[in-house]
Amino acid sequence: MKVNARSLMVLPVLALVLASAAAAPARSASAPLTGGWKPRPAQWHDTVTRKDLAIRMSDGKILRGDLTLPATADGKAVKQKLPVLVTITPYNKRLPIGTNSGALLGTNVPADYFVERGYAELWVDARGTGSSEGRWSAFGERENKDAGEVVTWAHRQPWSNGKVGMQGGSYLGIEQLFAAEQQPPGLKAIFPTVPAADPYRDVTAAGGELDAGFLPQWFMLVSAAGAIPPAFSLTDPRSALTMAVDHLAGGVGGTLPEVLSGVLGGDVAYDGPYWAERKPITRIDKVKVPTFIIGGEYDIFQRGEPLLFEGIQRNGTPVKFIDGPWNHLQAGSGRGTEFGAAGYGSLAELELRWFDHWIMGQDTDLDQIAPVTYYEQGTGRWVRTQKWIASDLSAKTFKLSGSSTAGVESGGLTTGTPTSGRSTLQPLPVSGLCTRSTDQWTGGLASAVLNDLPCWTDNRLNDATGLTFDSAPATKTLRFQGPIDAHLYVSTSTGDGMLSLAVEDVAPDGGVHRITGGWESISQRALDKKRSRYLDGKMIQPWHPFLKSTRKDLTPGTIAPVDVEIFPTGAAIRPGHRLRLAVEGFDVPHLAPLPDGGLKTLGPMTIYTGGDHPSSVTMPVSLTE
Repeated sequence: MKVNARSLMVLPVLALVLASAAAAPARSASAPLTGGWKPRPAQWHDTVTRKDLAIRMSDGKILRGDLTLPATADGKAVKQKLPVLVTITPYNKRLPIGTNSGALLGTNVPADYFVERGYAELWVDARGTGSSEGRWSAFGERENKDAGEVVTWAHRQPWSNGKVGMQGGSYLGIEQLFAAEQQPPGLKAIFPTVPAADPYRDVTAAGGELDAGFLPQWFMLVSAAGAIPPAFSLTDPRSALTMAVDHLAGGVGGTLPEVLSGVLGGDVAYDGPYWAERKPITRIDKVKVPTFIIGGEYDIFQRGEPLLFEGIQRNGTPVKFIDGPWNHLQAGSGRGTEFGAAGYGSLAELELRWFDHWIMGQDTDLDQIAPVTYYEQGTGRWVRTQKWIASDLSAKTFKLSGSSTAGVESGGLTTGTPTSGRSTLQPLPVSGLCTRSTDQWTGGLASAVLNDLPCWTDNRLNDATGLTFDSAPATKTLRFQGPIDAHLYVSTSTGDGMLSLAVEDVAPDGGVHRITGGWESISQRALDKKRSRYLDGKMIQPWHPFLKSTRKDLTPGTIAPVDVEIFPTGAAIRPGHRLRLAVEGFDVPHLAPLPDGGLKTLGPMTIYTGGDHPSSVTMPVSLTE
């Protein structure tokens, strides 16, 4: 039975298996698009796989890949040269965690779907993982160079017609971006699902606090996958021994120290040189091949996916972006409940449509797919626009007003004159424990294991652990889309603390829908205004350096403004509903403070409103009837 390697695209899945055994945009509703394109049927119904092909890198190390080709009825590979779809994975291409139907992992892309339609598929273990030699260092300079060299190798093989595409999600999607930035010969199109733009800000240290929900799963997954002996151990023991020594040396001398540096507050805990080479967004201007990005509004890379789209669009490169109501697991596998409702078919069909156009040269009516398609929380519409922050949006500021008492009374959100007030926030280390944030920052693992908990969809219980500020009931639908800035005036009794914010929709019956969130360590409040983003002259996306040198405690009792980046989204507050900003001092299990700041996060903080301390929330909005 051939392992469905596509099933490895989503990082936390193995843990789940083990645990459970230009112009103003036209905005339209979610009716499926019409047109002449239909997915073509399979040309072949048999395949053959050549395992552990040796792919020599420029430094002499050998990576290994499995090549799957269409086969005739007698089991022999077809003789014609084919376009190649390349995927580079750190999760071991041999792992038997899927089946041909993908039943265990729920992938929505059938095994051999593309091979049966005339593509060769090449799955390669990343350096230092699976059956490949070398030392693993996630997204390090050498691994990134490997990505371009693997594409070049596939381009030149006798079974290749020279045209190469890339596919896969999460880590596998990020590898595509690093490969594309090198502009290797033969690369014609990529299709990264749920990729990161800036791994530090997107997931590792939101607001300067370390991720404690997703990254431990990820590290254990890669480490466990790398410990499995390669299939070629008996036929090529020398290479197998080299691989084993490299993996051991990479773990003891490379990966483990990197992890410890972050956990113990070393250089990796800050946005310094280590992270500089690991950010696709810093070199996104070099991506010149057509790119289709799938994102998720509850994904771990929620922040970065729109930035990647915008960067590629600025290049003038063909690019599409779909952002749906999905966590990492749902978006990466194409199993999100609303995927088909976007109007473009299944994930497999969408990828086929993309590759058939850019690699096969077929007319697949790509002009019917809007540059941006996103799900609007609150209404359930799918909105289609030309740009991520569409030209019909303007910046709107809601001012925090009056005082809030945890679990008792909400303050206000107003566009008028706010009332002065102060509210005491006592951080509770259980805040966030049962919320959509928990599910998001475990990659979707939490809801996959405990899928019927009401707290995934109703945040009112968690809101009682912090402060809330509510608008009056909306009289018109308030639509907003993009990043959000919360500008809060704060004092702290300890010099530090974490602001964990949620933008929410409060229904007339009191139900609370968490739309998106943002986080900021008070000691990392330093703001780079030049790198921050503005709309109509108002800040909508603050940018903090997050360096060791910019970390500075706030003198106890001193009041200072802190800008919190709230991650981008698309939503609507309907008439009768209220817009809410919830403020807490923890987001468990998502974030953990650095070791030397742990006790400081337990001290009370004060939020000030009105008068000399105009705390506010600013977002891109569109008001409609």
